[in-house]
Amino acid sequence: MTEFAACDLKTIYPEPSPRVIAKARPEIDAHARKFIAMSPFCVLATSGSDGSVDASPRGGNPGFVSVAGPNRLLMPDRSGNNRIDSFRNIVEGSGSVQLIFFVPGIDETLRVGGKGKLSAEPDLLASMEEFGKLPRAVLNIAVQEAYFHCGKALMRSRLWSADARVERAVFPSISQVIHDQTKLGEPETQAEVEARNKTQL
Repeated sequence: MTEFAACDLKTIYPEPSPRVIAKARPEIDAHARKFIAMSPFCVLATSGSDGSVDASPRGGNPGFVSVAGPNRLLMPDRSGNNRIDSFRNIVEGSGSVQLIFFVPGIDETLRVGGKGKLSAEPDLLASMEEFGKLPRAVLNIAVQEAYFHCGKALMRSRLWSADARVERAVFPSISQVIHDQTKLGEPETQAEVEARNKTQL
């Protein structure tokens, strides 16, 4: 397999247009603010001190990530698997984070990059109650860059198309998958997993 050097990339890809470069903004503008307010889902990427990279899904009601200012986002941390890979990367690594926000029905996505710090300040946690529960921590992101991606990737994937949806029954429950992989715990049906998850939102 051929390994590429940075100079090789120029033989394959043309230079980006001035417009593509200029669209990267140093702050959250009115369009990005509105998009984040409509977004119920994003992917959070972080890098560890050893160079490892983690990407994890985050979700809530639309606007669950709060725009606290043109260069500040607040993301509540809800119950999960307690691996805390993302947060360990933030406190032990560079603190650099990247987020991609999705809005159902819109093919464009929004990327936001910056530096993250964790907070467990009681007043801040209380201000971000959702699903009847306080977050365990809040990720405070100092925004350094924000820009919109064109919709080609989601258009190719037909992510929001009803005819592209699959029936949930064609794939085992996550409980069954992990049981098959680890032989630990007891497998649960999809209905049991969904019922349990609803109590832990």
